[in-house]
Amino acid sequence: MAPLAMLREVGLRALLLLSSAVAALSIGVNYGTLGNNLPPPSQVASFLQAKTTIDRIKIFDSNPDIIRAFAGTRISLTISTTNGDIPGLVSREGAAAWVTKHVTPFFPATNIDLILVGNEILLSGDKNLIVNLVPAMHSLHNALVAAGFRRIRVSTPHFLGILAASEPPSAARFRYGWEKSVLIPMLNFHRATKSPFIVNPYPYFNYNPQTLNYAIFRKNGGILDKYTKIRYTNMLDAQLDAIYSAMKRIGYGDVQIMIGETGWPTQAEPGQAGVSPDYAASYINGLISKVSSGRGTPLMPGRRFETYIFALFNENLKPGPIAERNWGLFRPDFSPMYNALGIMKGQIVGRPSGTGVGGGSWCVPKAGVSTAALQNNINYACSNANCKAIQAGGSCFQPNNLQAHAAYAMNAYYQAQGRRPFTCNFAGSGFVTSRNPSHGMCRF
Repeated sequence: MAPLAMLREVGLRALLLLSSAVAALSIGVNYGTLGNNLPPPSQVASFLQAKTTIDRIKIFDSNPDIIRAFAGTRISLTISTTNGDIPGLVSREGAAAWVTKHVTPFFPATNIDLILVGNEILLSGDKNLIVNLVPAMHSLHNALVAAGFRRIRVSTPHFLGILAASEPPSAARFRYGWEKSVLIPMLNFHRATKSPFIVNPYPYFNYNPQTLNYAIFRKNGGILDKYTKIRYTNMLDAQLDAIYSAMKRIGYGDVQIMIGETGWPTQAEPGQAGVSPDYAASYINGLISKVSSGRGTPLMPGRRFETYIFALFNENLKPGPIAERNWGLFRPDFSPMYNALGIMKGQIVGRPSGTGVGGGSWCVPKAGVSTAALQNNINYACSNANCKAIQAGGSCFQPNNLQAHAAYAMNAYYQAQGRRPFTCNFAGSGFVTSRNPSHGMCRF
């Protein structure tokens, strides 16, 4: 991954946070409620506000208890209409009534930022919903403007099945029937209202044992786009570039893309390869590092993607395979399922004061870290930073052991990412020190 390059609109904020030694991270999370053991919304809002850096939440309905719970917090909220609401929203009166009931009592005390019209409507196959989707979006937007809520955006999420072809990414195109009847009018709406086109990319649903590392941001040989000659080293970039190519093909490459859902479960069917808290941490930490960097994708360099992780909690009442109930960052008691980069508050490091290569702070492994974790850290760090010094004959090859090599690799990644504290997390196995670990000819 390239060094972090914050966009202008958040650059000053990031600089102030770095100078005060607090890690900055802007990330959203989907808050589902299909569980009988979940904490009440008021406790959820208090926890997120006090203990995490999460600053955006997306819910799948317009539950007034949840909307009310986030009043007065720093956390913005995306709410949703139900799929069944869509036909009634087409009329001016229906849209106005929905806004009066679900927005007016709560805004601006609760920072409602975005309203989603249904969820993955094209996947539903319901012709009545599909034909009314874009008209409902227009009508709801107009109702918000009429009510004085001009800054609340309107959109709708899509599954990647809207693509007729997605590989290679540069050749992707939308399904013909939906392209003309739904997607072109919808993209016109997004361009006119400066709202995002929302997709739900899930590398989890497209990986196999051979492409696992490619899916979860671990070191891999990559996949070549034969037309552009771009070698993709992670599946998410390829999925996003496929969406972009399809949009650009019909003249809408300028419309912003938002990641509405993406994640990785911590448990699945017995014997399924690639599912555990460690694999989930690899995907989520790679995702956070990517979207926080502002690096964009090969076809969209420098783009920043508003992103929502799926999901906040494990939800024990969700139907389907085991994985469906195990997507959460947290258990219902708020304990984390794994260490996600920068999600929890309190990652503090002193301001740089040294004169070494590390600029006064260095990233090294904690004592007692397993050899497997050290090797994983080396693999991940060296796929995103220069580790030539620990190769045979390099200045830091000796001592030739995992602890020493991991220290160099983790620090190389930490320095390359701008010494942001959360980039030294390594699933809880790294920490930042003010003591320069350089030794002999080996300079960190």
